[in-house]
Amino acid sequence: MRMFFYAWLCVPLSLFSQTKAKVVGISDGDTITVLLDGNVQKKLRLAEVDCPENLQPFGKNAKQFTSDQVFSRQIMFVETNKDRYGRSVAKVYYDNGKYLSAEIIKAGYGWWYYSYSKDADLGAMQNRAKAKKIGLWVDKKAVSPWDFRKEQRERVKRKRLQKQAELHIRKA
Repeated sequence: MRMFFYAWLCVPLSLFSQTKAKVVGISDGDTITVLLDGNVQKKLRLAEVDCPENLQPFGKNAKQFTSDQVFSRQIMFVETNKDRYGRSVAKVYYDNGKYLSAEIIKAGYGWWYYSYSKDADLGAMQNRAKAKKIGLWVDKKAVSPWDFRKEQRERVKRKRLQKQAELHIRKA
């Protein structure tokens, strides 16, 4: 009996937290919408990968790749966190255990999100894709999504400050 108890303790907790769902929407390369039991939709941000934004080069390619892999298909996911927008961050598995984030990185349509991942194998996959110039890596000047978003925020801030200065000049 005691041996059964210890064996039970060794079962990974992730087995209990896996959820089955059908993918019903693709927002971009790293964000999908799934349909849960009871016709409840849930938006999932893929863990450990960051894909180009839709307005970036290869953003549409990343979205298409993710769609080709999982749209209208049954997946299993494990929620790992919530992001700052309230979306569930999740590891998504399909086709008998393929890890979607890894497949995106191997295909060259996303960056290993090393700030939020300890899985160095994903970094090695990214380096192989980069060395082979696969996907977005054909572009020698590829800009990471986090740098692109930062540039966008700074551009919006500069525009706002410029408008404020113009208003101030008009009032003077």
